[in-house]
Amino acid sequence: MAYWLVKSEPEVFSIDAFKGAKVTQWDAVRNYQARNYLQSMKVGHEVLFYHSNAEPTGVAGVGKVKKIAYPDGLQFDAKSDYFEPRATKDKPVWFAPDIQFVRKFKRVVTLAELRTEPALKGMLVLKRGMRLSVQPVTEREFERIVEMSEE
Repeated sequence: MAYWLVKSEPEVFSIDAFKGAKVTQWDAVRNYQARNYLQSMKVGHEVLFYHSNAEPTGVAGVGKVKKIAYPDGLQFDAKSDYFEPRATKDKPVWFAPDIQFVRKFKRVVTLAELRTEPALKGMLVLKRGMRLSVQPVTEREFERIVEMSEE
């Protein structure tokens, strides 16, 4: 089992929008390392849903991978901001898994709280300059954040 953290700005796609959608394609990611992480996701992997550029910034809930990554259709749409001229149907560049909503936390576990929790000191989201919208987390980090959401 692997665990992940995905970031979204609430104005673009919030935890409430995720809850309403039930399942969403995690598309429009245009960073090669993040793409590689998306391609590493397997069905059943658990995902922390993180609100970035928000007040408060932090982990707002949990999802799980419903379908492994497949070609992101936005890369083929010339009218999309996410169009990729190098991509072809035979050789897509960008991929996106489907992620299913599991639950919204009673409260956001804030970035400030994450920073003060010793068990989370190694998390990528806490490292300066680490701006990836998709990143791995350990099982212990995942479990501790879920615990913190209930405190």
